Amino acid sequence: MSERRDGPSSVDEELPFAAPCRTVAAGAPLHWLKLGWADLRSAPRQSLCYGLLLLLLTYLITAATWLFGNIGLYLGLVSGFVFVGPWLALTLYSISRRLEEGRRVSLARSMGDAARAVGNALVFAVILTVVFLVWARAATMVHVFFPTTDNPDWHELVPFLAVGTAVGALFCAIVFAASAFSLPMLMDRRADTVTAVVTSVNAVLRNKAAMAVWAAIIVACVLVGAATAWLAFLVLLPMLGHATWHAYRDIIEASQWPALNDSEA
Repeated sequence: MSERRDGPSSVDEELPFAAPCRTVAAGAPLHWLKLGWADLRSAPRQSLCYGLLLLLLTYLITAATWLFGNIGLYLGLVSGFVFVGPWLALTLYSISRRLEEGRRVSLARSMGDAARAVGNALVFAVILTVVFLVWARAATMVHVFFPTTDNPDWHELVPFLAVGTAVGALFCAIVFAASAFSLPMLMDRRADTVTAVVTSVNAVLRNKAAMAVWAAIIVACVLVGAATAWLAFLVLLPMLGHATWHAYRDIIEASQWPALNDSEA
């Protein structure tokens, strides 16, 4: 695949507003998971060490919420993995990319790749942070629906759970569509944030069945993590990060954009 060496302005003039996408079968996410597991096995030390860092961060957030927050904020932060997950997975995308290209894989090098890619996605980072803060605030406000009795029964909890689920689902759907493929694209290609986000939303809308399955898998992994006191995240988060990279490769055709090399990525 040849790369154009034109200046940034001339490249931007020739490129479309969004990268083309392929349509995949509803069962494609299972194949992505298989490839993600293969990447984890190919780079177990790097993947699991980074998974340990994510696990410790999860415990830190949980402890802070438990000490200083309330149940509404706690539920908001749990569901907020939809927001922070793609950002935390940048290093995992780099590991998968290096494996794919047959390059040396190290945690330090991959984290360096992720740090440089973050600079290209600064606008998206700001937007994501603002939306996350709004979501956290909304989750706190949902707490007003929590029963005032000391030992509420199931029927009294229904309004709180219903409103909380509806608010969380709305934010999840928006952010999931915007971030599903945008950050892997920014890690892989020299594209602007708007192009990456539009590409991601377009790909999600054109692959509703597959992305619904993928979203269900992510939710299931979060639930498994919660059921195991987050310990399962040590393996699940790296595997999901690697799998997301292969989802991007499977669906997005971004070869028209110049690839990021080591000096840029």
